Amino acid sequence: MTVSFNDIPSTIRVPLVYVEFDNARAVQGTPGIEHKMLVIGQKHSSGLADAGVPIRITSVSQAEEAFGRTSMLAEMFTTLKAANRYIESWAIPLADASGLQAAGKITITGNATDTGTLAVYIAGHQVLLGVTAGNSNNTMASALAVAINAIDRVPVLATVDGTNLNEVILTCNWKGETGNGIDIRFNYYQGELYPAGVTVSITAMAGGTINPDISSAITAMGDEWWNTLVMPYTDTANLNALRDELNDRWGPTRMIDGQAYTAFKGTHAATGTFGNGRNDHLVSCMGTGESPTPPYIWAVVNAGIAAASISIDPARPLQTLPLTGILPPKIEDRWTMEERNLLLYDGISTFNVNAGGQVQIERQITTYQKNSFGLADPSYLDVNTPATLSYIRYATRARITQKFPRYKLADDGTRVGPGQAIVTPSVIRDELLALFRELEEKGLVENFDQYKTDLLVERNADDPNRVDVLSSPDLVNQFRIFAEKIQFIV
Repeated sequence: MTVSFNDIPSTIRVPLVYVEFDNARAVQGTPGIEHKMLVIGQKHSSGLADAGVPIRITSVSQAEEAFGRTSMLAEMFTTLKAANRYIESWAIPLADASGLQAAGKITITGNATDTGTLAVYIAGHQVLLGVTAGNSNNTMASALAVAINAIDRVPVLATVDGTNLNEVILTCNWKGETGNGIDIRFNYYQGELYPAGVTVSITAMAGGTINPDISSAITAMGDEWWNTLVMPYTDTANLNALRDELNDRWGPTRMIDGQAYTAFKGTHAATGTFGNGRNDHLVSCMGTGESPTPPYIWAVVNAGIAAASISIDPARPLQTLPLTGILPPKIEDRWTMEERNLLLYDGISTFNVNAGGQVQIERQITTYQKNSFGLADPSYLDVNTPATLSYIRYATRARITQKFPRYKLADDGTRVGPGQAIVTPSVIRDELLALFRELEEKGLVENFDQYKTDLLVERNADDPNRVDVLSSPDLVNQFRIFAEKIQFIV
């Protein structure tokens, strides 16, 4: 007998027909990946979800119930679902640590001498207060606090100071450093003005301390494959913990790699300094500048938009993709091309603003900048590189496990009967070449002849049950720069 059956026994004598099925050759082409996204963040005590336990979120209302309305996570999922409603999204909610809440202040001086509108923006959310002639600063402060608290997406609680009745105290709804990034401003859009007789001063949000420790979230991740992760915290301890977990997942024994997205708010100098302090090929950080939108919202929207594209084609660049729900810095606060170019050498991703005022990705890079000797290394510069490598590895795993799940292994040249479940190094080599051609057709790799020449497939000298492969796929790059010198004739 030469055919290798899986289920039909060789000892059966009872007539007549026995037919089994084998799906080893059923699947054609390259596989799809069920893309999953994980969002880490804080919940309110009123949220029904258990801290440290993964939960799948399918709607904004579910997020508000699970994490508490006006919580960090509820707001992150509200913006995520607006940016990418189709991705399978999960959260691991965290409780507040034993830190402090960030707080800021709005001080109104002067009395209104004419009708008008106070237009305040808190974390990018607009709060409008109508003012009539004769309103005192105390009256306006009291009304403004009520108006702020009436907007259920504003991440702060507004109260009138008990001593200075013209001051509105804004306190973040959760503890930790992320509250320090909540922006407070007036008159964001052109044409918005203070009512006559009224002036306003702002004390920026500050004083938030101690982010939650994400180690419990890392433990809760288990061995589930999260392709995209959202990291709202930029403190060194948490970023290092996430880096170590992502590197372990990237390794050859787990192969459940993921790309994490975070965001940093600060001056150009502070942003560059932060970027230079990181060197993680599986973490991408967007510099937000003086955007009204807080960094944790930047992170989740950036991740959602990037994941939507990468899940379709990991090699296609993300440039010009709009970041839905993100407000850009005012024109005078936006970084110049020279400043953005410097950040791209500091491990910081950059954005620009299109003619319609939409924020869009300019270049999405990782924070990886130097090799183990501290020398410049662009091998993992763009997020497309690890994303493409991840897909190639998954496609290879799928092909080998689908085609040869229970096969014997023999040397090349072994005389094997037709139908035998046996594989040789040359058969595996041919399969890898065929897979490369399919990846080439999908626009993920190039230079087949080079790949074929360099491809080495052999039996391990010490373990006769093992096949070792050395391959050098040439990844397709991205069209990012066009340069031309025109030598004109007159």
